[in-house]
Amino acid sequence: LQGSGKSTLAAQLATLGKSRGLNIVVLSIDDFYYGKRERNALARNIHPLLAKRGPPGTHDVALACKVLDKLKHGKSVHIPRFDKISDTRLPPSRWQQVNTRVDLVILEGWFLFAMPEHESALITPVNAVERQQDKEGVWRRYCNQALKDYAKIWQRIDRSLFLQGPGFEQVKHWRWQQEQSLQAANPHRTAMTKKEVDAFILLFERTSRNVFPQ
Repeated sequence: LQGSGKSTLAAQLATLGKSRGLNIVVLSIDDFYYGKRERNALARNIHPLLAKRGPPGTHDVALACKVLDKLKHGKSVHIPRFDKISDTRLPPSRWQQVNTRVDLVILEGWFLFAMPEHESALITPVNAVERQQDKEGVWRRYCNQALKDYAKIWQRIDRSLFLQGPGFEQVKHWRWQQEQSLQAANPHRTAMTKKEVDAFILLFERTSRNVFPQ
């Protein structure tokens, strides 16, 4: 789930690996979000909610696969980075460059291995966003269909860990803690407000509940 400690644990593993002489690269599924331009195009052509990053369908799956393959085969690669405050991908000149073979790649993300729901499950809205902004179900059907393409990423993962949280209800608190930390680290910029965070996490609710063990 969002805010459950995935990024923190990945960073700790990388630090531990470095102390043992290992070269570890940490990636986040968030690094592969489409930039504003691409998402705005999706919003115009498919549904306005796709202007907002987050759910399946707002990531560049082809780029993620390309980066993972190059890392696995020891090829030089530039790793994209996403700026969450400005809500867009950093320019390629600011991407991380990896020129040496790595011993381990850690990919962290909130919906890894998520699979599409049955069409019938999409009929009933799960929250106010779906009820009020996706009355015809166009957005959630698009996100659900997009998950089929993400299987290309899941197939490249050799081993997985799941951080078991108490449930989706906790995400509101965890995600706000994350945003406060982001703001503290960037005092001269403006992160999301509490109200904006509460609205933001609703975009993730359906897929989060689908992934979380029942």
